[in-house]
Amino acid sequence: MHVVPGLKVLYFGTPVVLISSRNADGTANLAPMSSAWWLGRSAMLGLGDSGQTTANLRREGECVLNLPSSAMVDAVDRIALTTGRSPVPAHKAEQGYRYEPDKFALAGLTAQPSDLVAPPRVAQCPIQLECRVAAAHPFGQPDAHATAFEVEVLRAHVEEELVIPGTSYVDPLSWDPLIMKFCEFFGGGRNVHPSRLAEGWRMPHPGLSVAPAS
Repeated sequence: MHVVPGLKVLYFGTPVVLISSRNADGTANLAPMSSAWWLGRSAMLGLGDSGQTTANLRREGECVLNLPSSAMVDAVDRIALTTGRSPVPAHKAEQGYRYEPDKFALAGLTAQPSDLVAPPRVAQCPIQLECRVAAAHPFGQPDAHATAFEVEVLRAHVEEELVIPGTSYVDPLSWDPLIMKFCEFFGGGRNVHPSRLAEGWRMPHPGLSVAPAS
């Protein structure tokens, strides 16, 4: 039997991406997001218009999509309620966001030079995609409040152990991406970590707990 609950959030599950971009002063910004999909050599990214990453992508036209494994959930969660924008937008402040100029340090992650773009890669991420912005489209109804960025993947860096020997393909049995479903972190089909974002967004998840590691 189906019901019609009038869902407030349509956030069924997408990979978590750490987007690195370059600020106007040349420093690096790092932001977790989970509204991304790929087709061919392109990706589509959904980002709110009030974020620092959106401003950076509009100005610089470059980014790196760093894909963390589920084992990296601690690092991702440490920067979940932070923003590189100062002052913090009012609606984000209400959700508990705070300004953080060095999110690499806060997350305990290492910036690694890229080959073709200015923003750095995240050394610890098993997959790193250097990208160039191809187009930007207003997104959201009835009033656009976000931007859908179409980016071209210029170069993909993949941990050797994830590549099927003798091929140019990732082994899906070895790759365990961090997934966000309704603001909660999942990996290997189980809840892997409490989410600061879910708390900040006041998501009603009674009884949800982290499953013990096997």
